[in-house]
Amino acid sequence: MSQYATEITHRLVPSPGGRIHLVEQGSGPLVLLVHGFPESWYSWRHQLPALAAAGYRAVAADVRGYGRSSKPAATDAYRMTALVEDNVAVVHALGEESAVVVGHDWGANIAANSALLAPEVFRAVALLSVPYAPRGGPRPGDVFAGMGGDEEFYVSYFQEPGRAEAEIEPDVRGWLAGLYAALSADTMPAPGAPDPHFVGGGGTMRDRFPAGRLPGWLSERDLDVYAGEFERTGMTGALNRYRNMDRDWEDLAAFDGAPITQPSLFVGGGLDASTTWLADAIEAFPVTLPGLVSSHLLDGCGHWIQQERPDDVNRLLTEWLAVIRTVS
Repeated sequence: MSQYATEITHRLVPSPGGRIHLVEQGSGPLVLLVHGFPESWYSWRHQLPALAAAGYRAVAADVRGYGRSSKPAATDAYRMTALVEDNVAVVHALGEESAVVVGHDWGANIAANSALLAPEVFRAVALLSVPYAPRGGPRPGDVFAGMGGDEEFYVSYFQEPGRAEAEIEPDVRGWLAGLYAALSADTMPAPGAPDPHFVGGGGTMRDRFPAGRLPGWLSERDLDVYAGEFERTGMTGALNRYRNMDRDWEDLAAFDGAPITQPSLFVGGGLDASTTWLADAIEAFPVTLPGLVSSHLLDGCGHWIQQERPDDVNRLLTEWLAVIRTVS
């Protein structure tokens, strides 16, 4: 992290939930970077300098509940509408009227909903790993509960407060290392091996994580950064995002099936379960993302796309930003 220490600025800005911690680099049009689970602003360490060099004000936030941002106690404080309000507050606190928003994993959902709910603020949206799928269908909790047969889908496993925390928090570093490896192209379980997205009866998620080798994109020092943050904060703030999925479904009822019309970009990993499970959502982009500029699947790439393939992601982001900059 030291190579970026002289180039980036940390700050805290007010938000409806308290304060949001930001890391900023560069000047120009604002690009807000939103991370997923279980990560932090540090997930964008490769994009901050690249975007700054391309002439943008790149800002990576710790999402509410993570890192140095506020961590409200109430579970429902982590509903999607609250996280969108945080993003709007960040843009205004930085003295800007609008921004491009880029998200990965849960951050992609947060970015998509920011564009959907606040189109006057978020003029374009890029989604990494998780494609946009409009609100609709049955209640999410019912869908997830019906997946896996005798096994339990990880989203359902995360629902009960304290349950996943009891697995993760005694050895945060080891658990994170295992999850990162399980979803990385070079360390994920072989085809046919038990799926780490599911929990066997009476077991834990960690039972199916690979052990003994970090993925190529993750150094021991990088892992120390992530582990240090979660050892300090605990996991509840991060896990509370999953505990609001049914609440989001209710909150966003008025947006059932709604498209996102702003200029958009999608980049996914060819080996990421998010792109295979949600292949229908990608096929629906002409309807759900009518402003889509381009969509890309990176061969041989797993879930942690901007860290596994930073050069490719940086190129695609900067090329897309240049296109929308000329037409906006």
